[in-house]
Amino acid sequence: QDVISEESQRAQSFFVNQRWLGGILTNFKTIKQSIEKLKKIEKMKEDGTYDRLTKKEVAKLEVVRMKLEKNLSGIKEMGTLPGVVYVVDPKREAIAVAEARKLQIPVVAIVDTNCDPDEIDYIIPGNDDAIRAIRLMSSRIADAVIEGKSIRDKALQELAEKEAAEKKAAEDEAAEKLAIEEKKAEEEKSDAKAEEAEVAEVEQEIKEEAAQ
Repeated sequence: QDVISEESQRAQSFFVNQRWLGGILTNFKTIKQSIEKLKKIEKMKEDGTYDRLTKKEVAKLEVVRMKLEKNLSGIKEMGTLPGVVYVVDPKREAIAVAEARKLQIPVVAIVDTNCDPDEIDYIIPGNDDAIRAIRLMSSRIADAVIEGKSIRDKALQELAEKEAAEKKAAEDEAAEKLAIEEKKAEEEKSDAKAEEAEVAEVEQEIKEEAAQ
């Protein structure tokens, strides 16, 4: 349990290291309601609401809070379904595997000799009872998650920079085009004024000649 918690937090990933509550994946909407309830009670504890309640009321709320915290603390900030699920003991956590498969979420799991490998998408052969083996494999999974997130973040940053550069180039092109159009309009306006001046000059000459 501690290994899963430690490695998940190191990789900034969500986890369940207590009994799997049926519906965590397949009925996530209801689970989110329980998470909101937990957050509400935590807020009551922090903002002084507890101080205005009786000891009996506080005791009841604490029982609910601790139960929810025990089961949901690892997924408290999970807003959407995960893209992949890592399972240490797929036989013991058969419900978790079944829910992931139902939702077509890939499953990575440590598969011991007593497990059915057909249920797992990405198999890690190993002893799921040995704490050292679990720690080693879980740390490697966490390393892979951290590396994957780093690659993703770098790709997103490069994409954002590319989009920003393309946007700036488009804006510069539009500004240059506008400047050319404005310059052309000014030149046309200047030419029109010059033409008007020439016409006026000719008309004046004609008038002067007619007056003679």
